[in-house]
Amino acid sequence: MKTIFFLAPWIHRFLLEYLVNDRNLAHNTQRSYRDTLILFLPFVAKRLGKSLDQLAIEDICADTIRQFLLELEQKRGCSISTRNQRLAALHALARFISERNPEHIAWLAEIRSIPFKKTSNPSMAYLEKQEMDALLNAPNSQRSQGRRDHALLLFLYNSGARASEAAQLTIADLDLDTPPSVTLMGKGGKVRRCPLWPQTASKLAPLIAGREPHEPVFLNRRRQPITRFGIRALVKRSVQDASRKLPGLSAKPISTHSIRHTTAVHLLRSGVDINTIRAWLGHVSLDTTHIYAEVDLEMKAKALAQCEVPQSSAVAVEHWSNNSALLTFLKSL
Repeated sequence: MKTIFFLAPWIHRFLLEYLVNDRNLAHNTQRSYRDTLILFLPFVAKRLGKSLDQLAIEDICADTIRQFLLELEQKRGCSISTRNQRLAALHALARFISERNPEHIAWLAEIRSIPFKKTSNPSMAYLEKQEMDALLNAPNSQRSQGRRDHALLLFLYNSGARASEAAQLTIADLDLDTPPSVTLMGKGGKVRRCPLWPQTASKLAPLIAGREPHEPVFLNRRRQPITRFGIRALVKRSVQDASRKLPGLSAKPISTHSIRHTTAVHLLRSGVDINTIRAWLGHVSLDTTHIYAEVDLEMKAKALAQCEVPQSSAVAVEHWSNNSALLTFLKSL
């Protein structure tokens, strides 16, 4: 008699034991894997005419996964990047099951044969100084919500924090004494400390006055902790307001992460070395931070301006070998 391996206990172990205890993945990653299964399992159950608790491991096959990925793109309008994220979660689940149940190694190979789609990397959006100033000045400082919005935007620009990091920031994480600073909890529980401008500290002080250290710094209009989705809505609203004075802003795909990119680019232009920027943003690899040197056209233009165009190739060799601008130019690429 063939043994039926029901999927439910494996899903339980995968979400509550493997991702949390064994891998210690970031909460956002855990939620992403969970959300994938929230979409995928009802799709499989509906396709097979089964209830969720009756689904077996064998009910998940490569063809079903391909149909699911196709639905994500065509019916839900998901991007290729999102499609690949969902597939990565299903790959991880299949690997988890087969590593603990050798009978399903061939099943794993079938699922792992589904490839990720290639996708082009979108251009990184960041703001020039006047655009960032317009965004910071967009909130109405005559209203309490406007003052909160301004303080939050200024904090994001100053610290380069992710939306999730700002949302979970508590009063205890702030040190507004001279010199002011903030402690941020990043991806994978990595902690970093960033300096704050006196102006930022002065805008944050009224928000936390008379409140307990464990309370979140940023609250919504209902006096509840603001979420990362609330921060995104705030940025979108501020961009719309700023676009009335600076129409060019409306043509840029600006998000909360764009402000983080802006922080990095402006630090780089100010002469801050790339390794310090890596620590400032909480990047694990320096390769991640190097993208800012690649996209900043202003720095490339300055480097190019330092290098006169020689009249002949022979002169060019001598010019480049003796010109210290070569190193500057190469670093800016």
